[in-house]
Amino acid sequence: MTSERKNSKSDKNISKRDKRKYIEFRQKVKKGDPLPSFSDEVRLNKFLSNAGICSRREADVLIAAGVVMINDKVVTELGYKVKIDDEVKYDGETIKSVVKRYVLLNKPKGFGTVINDPKGRKTVTSLVQKACKEMLFPVDKLDRETTGLLLMTNDSDLMKKLNHPRYQSKKIYHVELNKSVSSIHLNKLMSGIDLEDGKTKVSNAEHVDGGSSKEIGIELSSGKTKVIKRLFEAMGFTVVKLDRVRYAGLTKKDLPRGMYRHLTKNEISFLKMTK
Repeated sequence: MTSERKNSKSDKNISKRDKRKYIEFRQKVKKGDPLPSFSDEVRLNKFLSNAGICSRREADVLIAAGVVMINDKVVTELGYKVKIDDEVKYDGETIKSVVKRYVLLNKPKGFGTVINDPKGRKTVTSLVQKACKEMLFPVDKLDRETTGLLLMTNDSDLMKKLNHPRYQSKKIYHVELNKSVSSIHLNKLMSGIDLEDGKTKVSNAEHVDGGSSKEIGIELSSGKTKVIKRLFEAMGFTVVKLDRVRYAGLTKKDLPRGMYRHLTKNEISFLKMTK
């Protein structure tokens, strides 16, 4: 009987200890925002926001006020999900859902990746303004002097997915430095370098075939700001040229500098697949 009580007490202690470890583990894990599911249904407030009627917060007010109709019935439920064949009306006018566009741009030097530059400098939006009537946004950012692949879309769910910590979309860059790079430097890049925002390493680093000892290819998934330039600066190098040649499986094949193309259905489906 005594041994049974001891075992029972021991089990309780183990349970508490395990629970504490679990809580500590959860606190350490960086989850980020939930990954989008890409279903054919979309919340009503998001539907109104995507259509350019108002912000999501303002849409909640309109829905609660009873001025939004779906299939000729007033809907006041904030969490209501709009189906692909639903007819949505606001203030008596039918709202058409925005067509989602996906455009791949081979960004030239000297163009920023902001929508509106306060200094009036050139931006990538001017390069794709004839691609479609919808407003397109860069999925991520490239420095003004960095060239290469930039995906632009109005699909906010895909943008969240490609920038999500769990997905970690892979990118490959062609980097030209101010001096020769040795195998020691390449190994250091792959083992990790301490930066001000934490230790960072690349997935792969090697000299470019047919290139000089100053040219290397870098593969990484980090989304840190100016991470490649900072990695090399930490080793005493200066980046002379930086060109993104691959992004999330997409390449620059048959895409001249400054030109764009629409993604194929297969490419879009591939990007939307959960990892």
